[in-house]
Amino acid sequence: MTGNTFSRDELVEAFAGFEKTVDRAAQTRDWDPWVDQYTDDVLYIEHAAGTMRGREQVRPWIWKTMETFPGSYMTSFPSLWAVFDEATGRVICELDNPMRDPGDGTIISATNISIVTYAGDGRWCRQEDIYNPLRFVKATLKWCKKAQELGTLPDEAAAWMTQMGAAR
Repeated sequence: MTGNTFSRDELVEAFAGFEKTVDRAAQTRDWDPWVDQYTDDVLYIEHAAGTMRGREQVRPWIWKTMETFPGSYMTSFPSLWAVFDEATGRVICELDNPMRDPGDGTIISATNISIVTYAGDGRWCRQEDIYNPLRFVKATLKWCKKAQELGTLPDEAAAWMTQMGAAR
C-alpha cells in the first residue's frame, strides 16, 4: 500500500504519460527519460534479473537490457490492457514486447505482466515485472530462426543463438 489514494483519472493520465515516455524511449533508444519517471528510491523487482533499489541501480540495467540483443530488437512496449487500482495507486497491465520485422513482415513478441505503483507528480515508486523467461527465449529463437531463413540474421543474434546452444 502506498498510503495515498489517487483518482482513476489521475492514474489513467499518469499511466498514459508513462507509456508515452516509454514509447519515445523505444523510438529514440534514449532510455534515461524512462528511468527518470521513477522516484529516486524506486523498488524495481524483475524476477529474472533481481531486485533493484533506487533509480541509479535501475538505469544501467535498463540501458544494458535495451541495448543488448534481444532487447535491442524490441521496438515498443505497449500495454494490451490495464487495470487501475485507485486505493493502492497501482496499475496492473500486460505489456507486449514485439521484435522488429525479420524481413517478411512477421511480428514475433512475448508479453509480461507489470505492476507499477504511482507516487504522484508523474513519478512511479515501484515496478514489478512478472513473466516466464522461457517464453521470451522461445520468441527470440523463433525470431532468429525466421531471420536466419530469410538471410537477415544479424551477427549479434547469431552470437546469441550460439550462446543459447541453438545455432545450426
